[in-house]
Amino acid sequence: MTRLLKSFALTLIAGLAVAQTPAGTNRPAGVPADFVITPFGYFHPSCIAHMAKGDVLQQDEGAIQHADGTSETIQQCGYPHYDSDGTKVVGDVKPTGNGTSEPPFIGHAWIEYASIHGTNNYGQVYSEWDVPAAPTSNDGQTVYFFNGLEQFSGDVTIIQPVLGYNSDYADAWGIAAWNCCKNGTVQEASPAKVNPGDHLEGYVFNNCKAGTAKCGSWDIVIVDEQNGNFSQLLKTSNFGQTFNWAFGAVLEVYNITKCADYPPADYVGGIGFYNESVLNDNFVSITPAWTTTNLSSGLSPSCHYGASLPKQVVLKF
Repeated sequence: MTRLLKSFALTLIAGLAVAQTPAGTNRPAGVPADFVITPFGYFHPSCIAHMAKGDVLQQDEGAIQHADGTSETIQQCGYPHYDSDGTKVVGDVKPTGNGTSEPPFIGHAWIEYASIHGTNNYGQVYSEWDVPAAPTSNDGQTVYFFNGLEQFSGDVTIIQPVLGYNSDYADAWGIAAWNCCKNGTVQEASPAKVNPGDHLEGYVFNNCKAGTAKCGSWDIVIVDEQNGNFSQLLKTSNFGQTFNWAFGAVLEVYNITKCADYPPADYVGGIGFYNESVLNDNFVSITPAWTTTNLSSGLSPSCHYGASLPKQVVLKF
């Protein structure tokens, strides 16, 4: 089903995007004030490559090819970036998103996720979910929901279709395809604005023949079925990784000061991800035995965290 979406004649109706949200006054100590929030930590704005429609991150890992035929070399980011707790990260090491943060707020963390991992490259991961209502309180927080792929051990990048609140659009929801963080640089496809209640499909899949151990070409796509908006990174690189860690659903947040900073829960106390599927490296469907991980212990505020199974993954907060 997901591969058929490639042939749809989708029209991009992107809203006016704004820059990523500034790190803000609640940022960890050591993070400079001019850095911004991404799904991968705090980055200098110059280290975020905003990919236009038709741009391709070439498989040789060295350049971005534009739709007009021109290309530009991907430069090493001239600044470090910062992990969950303000730890400085230099070069290719990808922020884990799983560091600690001090009360009274959750500074930045993966809060909970559902995942599987194996030995071989996965061929595809796919999820559907609905855009929730906006949070009833706006404290400058950023909330992300996504699925995606990365390498289970020694990873340097993650590819993911992302729904974000207060990310590309102030006080609103938007979608974007992301690849992070080779050479300390983030690639973000053109974002698109979405509305509460819209139904999303998010997926990543490889463009290689069946059984390829380390496919060098991947498509990352997230589609809004209601308004036709979408964001996609096509033929983006794996940067030499074996994508053997699949995420069916992830909740990641910045600057949560109270539980009302989350969107109102719309399914059994959380957000439901459903119709999930995973293909192995031979493009054969497997039944994912998701394992849920809750990283909220010791974090404040203490909300109703916890993921549930089995019919679908529900991320609770």
